Amino acid sequence: MTSSWILLIIAGLLEVCWTVGLKYTQGFTRPVPSVITATAIVASMGLLAVAVKQLPIGTAYAVWVGIGAFGAAIAGMVLFHEPATPSRLFFLALLIVAIMGLKFTSGTH
Repeated sequence: MTSSWILLIIAGLLEVCWTVGLKYTQGFTRPVPSVITATAIVASMGLLAVAVKQLPIGTAYAVWVGIGAFGAAIAGMVLFHEPATPSRLFFLALLIVAIMGLKFTSGTH
């Protein structure tokens, strides 16, 4: 796995952080969660920008969004008691398969 892929994974994890952080900002009315969330947004996009220098943009963006969507859904279940139904978990598993498929068929290592 190249450093671009590692940066992309970190960017995706930061996307999870800022997405979950939005819940805590209460519409950006709480200063500390708002600063943390804004920092995570900037860092996530910055790392995505660096990663796409070497990775195909379509693949990188789909993987970034996929990591964020998967992580936000799991965080919602754990932190906010959102439903964890078998069908939801099934589709989240499909999302992971799609992310892995995009990585392995991207033509990069």
